Amino acid sequence: MLITIGAMIGAGKTSLAELVANHFNSEVFYESVDNNPILPLFYTASEEEIQTKRYPFLLQLWFLNTRFKSIKEALIKDTNVLDRSIYEDWYFAKVNKDLGRISDLEFSLYEDLLNNMLEELEELPKKSPDLMIYLSGSFETILERIKKRGREYELDEALVSYYYTLWEGYDNWIKQHYKASEVLIINIDEIDYVNNEEHKQKVLSMIEQKLEEIRKEKVSL
Repeated sequence: MLITIGAMIGAGKTSLAELVANHFNSEVFYESVDNNPILPLFYTASEEEIQTKRYPFLLQLWFLNTRFKSIKEALIKDTNVLDRSIYEDWYFAKVNKDLGRISDLEFSLYEDLLNNMLEELEELPKKSPDLMIYLSGSFETILERIKKRGREYELDEALVSYYYTLWEGYDNWIKQHYKASEVLIINIDEIDYVNNEEHKQKVLSMIEQKLEEIRKEKVSL
């Protein structure tokens, strides 16, 4: 089974990915953040720098490339966990296009490249994840978690409106546009799988139950 974790920035993807991987004795394919040379520039740039240096477009290309590499590796193994996947990448690019940070031409080039990559995945024996675990929560919870992880370049007040724009449409994108796999939604306002052992076991039980449902559906096909 291949599981991907979907969520807003700061929602707790990595913590859940590691919890799930430890439980199923599998490997985590992490989102490329700490070794990403463009991400700090993206978060700290002025609007003028964003327009002239095209950091949002460069950032999306960086993530697209690293996520494509990760999902190719993950799909050829038995059980793996993706700390965000190539499917969500489009949503981030679209939001930056709507904000005017990525031009129409850049977005068109990006979409062509993404579609090309997804066609390549169709050639693999396993073509897509089995399950997306999506972390949904209030904007207040998201902001609190971003602050707790302490990456200084993420904490500038000017970024709050960007986070809000991402958050505002994320649930709808998952429910209306994501079609690659089944989805399990976890409400992070109510469930704290990092600090609460009972909640941790509850989440793992929810995941096991959903995976069992998916297995039964595949057998019946």
